Amino acid sequence: MTFRDKLAAAWQRNDSLLCVGLDPDLAKIPVHLRGRPDAVFEFCRAIVDATAGFACAFKPQIAYFAALRAEEQLEALIAYIHEQHPQVPVILDAKRGDIGATAQQYAREAFERYRADALTVNPYMGFDSVEPYLEFPDKGLIVLCRTSNPGGSDLQNLAVEGGRKLYQHVAELVAGRWNRNGQNALVVGATFPQELADVRSIVGDLPLLVPGIGAQGGDVEATVKAGRTAAGTGLMISSSRAILYASGGEDFAEAAGKVASATRDEIRRWA
Repeated sequence: MTFRDKLAAAWQRNDSLLCVGLDPDLAKIPVHLRGRPDAVFEFCRAIVDATAGFACAFKPQIAYFAALRAEEQLEALIAYIHEQHPQVPVILDAKRGDIGATAQQYAREAFERYRADALTVNPYMGFDSVEPYLEFPDKGLIVLCRTSNPGGSDLQNLAVEGGRKLYQHVAELVAGRWNRNGQNALVVGATFPQELADVRSIVGDLPLLVPGIGAQGGDVEATVKAGRTAAGTGLMISSSRAILYASGGEDFAEAAGKVASATRDEIRRWA
């Protein structure tokens, strides 16, 4: 099953457009886990088990694992998700962006070592920095387009040929000439609902990974109305900290499940 097939099935099965971000921070996880050598895995595993029924995807951010020397725990976590919750795809959030042989190694890292279903990548170096990932046609390639951070405007809003903005040009490329296998998707931030609507008008039903609700201030109603497809899907709206750290106690997983359920329901209210 391809990433796109798995994502479409998850949208329907869990009636969800919620992507649960997995960004483990040892300073924030419950105290009773911190002394364990497998603390990162156990924390994320419990979150996964509690939220799998409310999610259309999981999105581990590789930097949080690598900074803790927990890459093997990330491998184990993705393997656990595939085994216990195979209906929910895994997006490795790494934002890779290099060319040639280096990009080939990043692709192998994501899809062979970690066995992720999809990977976030940076298009700044052009098509030859994206092409090696297309050798894995069953995997998803999620390309940065209009990001949720304020500094994204420094480059993404620049005018290019024809008076279009750079992010609009990227959207057209990713949905068109670069989408050789129909595996592509885009990252568009919830903090810019008008730009989100612009991208949706350019790319049709292409899936959009949408960070920026919650701590970054993105509005759920505006996000869904701007980015949904005619079928009421097409979005992976990411929430991390609000779910992960809903409680600092031993009930952290239960609390995470409640927040994930409420967030899923709030998103679906506007879909």
